[in-house]
Amino acid sequence: MAELLIVYHSRTGGSRQMAEACAAGAQSELATTLLTAEAAGPEELLRAIGYVFCCPENLAAISGVMKDFFDRCYYPVLERIEGRAYAQMICAGSDGQNAARQVARIATGWRLKEVQPPLILCTHAQTPEAILAPKHIPQTDLNQCRDLGQAMGAGLAMGMF
Repeated sequence: MAELLIVYHSRTGGSRQMAEACAAGAQSELATTLLTAEAAGPEELLRAIGYVFCCPENLAAISGVMKDFFDRCYYPVLERIEGRAYAQMICAGSDGQNAARQVARIATGWRLKEVQPPLILCTHAQTPEAILAPKHIPQTDLNQCRDLGQAMGAGLAMGMF
């Protein structure tokens, strides 16, 4: 059975909300598995036909937990998932571009096919207090995540990607 895998990391809740909205959209189109970066591994990557990676931008980079996921999985799936579709979502305090570039470089090494530009949602958290505070992503932004999931799910289900 075709499956979309959504892997995320979230410390303050923003990326979790984004990933959950994405999964809700995708589930209407095909089987979807939503896993934290700590729980996901090579087996889940091999089982899925497409991916959405979602994480916060931390110090202009992907979160360490998300980096650990990629480190643990990179070589076990290398040359085994080529050509599969992926998208990414970044929960950023500022611009999120460097985090998105990091994910794209890893996906390029796996030879994944990017099916849309990164979705970067900016919380504008710039003080230590705002950065560490629980995040509340506005519904209009979560709708974008849901739409991404639905489009990804539909595209995979129809064999477009």
